Amino acid sequence: MTNNKRGILDMNAFDARQQESISNPLLKRRTENIGAASVLFYKQPIEMVSASGCWMTDAAGIRYLDFYNNVPSVGHCHPRVSAAIAEQLATLNTNSRYLSDVTESYLEKLKSTLPSALKNVVMTCSGSEANDLAMRIAKTNTGAQGFIVTSTAYHGNTEYVTQVSPSAFKNATCPDYVVTVPAPSSAAFGQDIATGFNQAVTAAIALLKTRGYGIAALLCDSIFSSDGVFSGPAGFLKPAVETVQQAGGLYIADEVQPGFGRTGDCFWGFQRHNVVPDMVTMGKPMGNGYPVAALVVKPHLLASFCHDVGYFNTFGGTPAAAAAAMAVMQVIEQEGLQENAKKIGAYLKQQLTQLSETDPRIGEVRGAGLFIGLDLCDPITAEPSASLATQVINQLRDERILIGAAGPYGHTLKIRPPLCLNLEETDYFIEAIKKVLGRLPS
Repeated sequence: MTNNKRGILDMNAFDARQQESISNPLLKRRTENIGAASVLFYKQPIEMVSASGCWMTDAAGIRYLDFYNNVPSVGHCHPRVSAAIAEQLATLNTNSRYLSDVTESYLEKLKSTLPSALKNVVMTCSGSEANDLAMRIAKTNTGAQGFIVTSTAYHGNTEYVTQVSPSAFKNATCPDYVVTVPAPSSAAFGQDIATGFNQAVTAAIALLKTRGYGIAALLCDSIFSSDGVFSGPAGFLKPAVETVQQAGGLYIADEVQPGFGRTGDCFWGFQRHNVVPDMVTMGKPMGNGYPVAALVVKPHLLASFCHDVGYFNTFGGTPAAAAAAMAVMQVIEQEGLQENAKKIGAYLKQQLTQLSETDPRIGEVRGAGLFIGLDLCDPITAEPSASLATQVINQLRDERILIGAAGPYGHTLKIRPPLCLNLEETDYFIEAIKKVLGRLPS
């Protein structure tokens, strides 16, 4: 069996090139308006018209349980977040060059969840912008240009950040100043993932030095989402982070995916590994769909960068952005969503693990909290099966469940529902995946 690697944008995507004609008028308009840059889920894209909690509703009135979308982290169209945004927009929304109690109150709230060494926050509109700025700060402070990322990482879509996002490439490769290491899996490193991953990072540092770039930073998402979701064992990341810092490089924790309580045990994914990053980036779930993101950084690193190059973001840190982000923090606390992620996530993982014991098409089940990866494999060879994953994803749609894929071959179901997921909804998903696997050839 031959497995071809698939880019993140090719997984479960509509492809207009495979259509002789497009009969859906709205889909035709989309294709004509956006062209080759249009990315839509499913062979037959869905027109969504409303959403609430963990559910989305299409134009035909069909409701879908959203088991994929981590952007509305506290639930689609949460009334408290929506009200906070509307009230602030109706009062004042301007650029960040004016004093704003709303913004400063949020930044103080955010910093209270982070290590005390991370005292400065730069607000942006997207995780891509935050990661781009973090990379620039790393280069300035280390005098080096080299970066280490995992082999199927995704960190954003600016020109600079795309270079450290191997999963975004269709027909290209990372430049010489970027060295990739395997995802922290048992397949790559056996049972001692901490040692194996550290050795891979050590070798990557040596290679970057040989190429004349040096080590600017290790940039990684602590749940390794695009690589296929690799969460354990807790603490495995620490030796690699220490190796990078001892070599003069920085550790940038990309928390766009695992942050804001999603992993259950901790508010931030990197906290599971008992490490203190030099910089933390965040985005998507931060505003529950409102475009707000941030870079949190040690003050001396930011000061060194700003000595030569200023940074200003018109829409980063506006009062409306801060109001949305503050409402998200309050909802997570007051509705106990981090604890819910821990409890419901543990139950979901347990049920999927039990299912894997009776179905050889399910490989590893990995994850923490409400971020789980489930490998789908050939039952005879145990090799990754992207075709099976595609079938399962599309048949789950028929069961009114939305889910996505990850990993180098697109064979890993990426399970990351809103943090408000309840037990009844979890059981609905479990029964649906049992039904789908039950009717597919084994």
